[in-house]
Amino acid sequence: MTANPDKDVRTRHSILPQRFHLLSYNIQVGVDTRHYREYITKGWKHVLPHRERMVNLNRMSALLSQFDMVSLQEVDAGSLRSGFVDITEYLAHRAGFPYWDHQVNRNIGVIARHSNGFLSRFRPTKITHHKLPGSPGRGAMLLEFGTHSEALLLCSAHLALGRRARKKQLVFLSELLSNHPHVVLMGDFNAACEAPEIRSFIQTCDMSEPACTQPTFPSWRPVKKIDHILVSRKLQVIGTKVLDYPLSDHLPVSLELELPDSARDVA
Repeated sequence: MTANPDKDVRTRHSILPQRFHLLSYNIQVGVDTRHYREYITKGWKHVLPHRERMVNLNRMSALLSQFDMVSLQEVDAGSLRSGFVDITEYLAHRAGFPYWDHQVNRNIGVIARHSNGFLSRFRPTKITHHKLPGSPGRGAMLLEFGTHSEALLLCSAHLALGRRARKKQLVFLSELLSNHPHVVLMGDFNAACEAPEIRSFIQTCDMSEPACTQPTFPSWRPVKKIDHILVSRKLQVIGTKVLDYPLSDHLPVSLELELPDSARDVA
């Protein structure tokens, strides 16, 4: 079952458990890249369908099934290159997630439908999609879990490559998130947490960066710390880890989170 964007489902949302596991993963449309030269030699896999993509997605689904909420970047919403398979929906069914949603950020019709995706074992109260400023084809998904001012707000995003555009996007996100006490921002930021624009966002929104210490790109020899999960300081982080699961050109980032009762709709 898909959760519908911009739909209010307040009477039917799930109460979150006290602890749950998050994962953020840039899956590169299911393309398995193991060397820089493969961006050229296997570049056709980004525009044409191939059997190995589905094999790789099936392997990814085995990992995703171990988590409670998953933020996906670089998915396809159903076009020629994916064999007209909506990758977010496919992974949701394969990994046993009852709720999923995708956000198409760059629609090239039959050729490609570049998207963000999200999978959840818990029904959100509300989902909204936002186009990010500063660079075309970038977006953020905002998912609310709860019915009051202290509800958990989870944002899944894929930020721009350029610093100037990324700064505009983080300013936009800070305006969306800064007044909420329980926030998680996860995704591919295309920059390390030491970058000035990310430091500014962390300070404005009073967040911590527990999953910023390990490199995630490229997956075969990671040197860049660009995939992150940021959390409000009022939330307790049990543990974080970059997983050695090189099925994309990025490695996935995981985090175990503990919520206060006030963020779970528990009196």
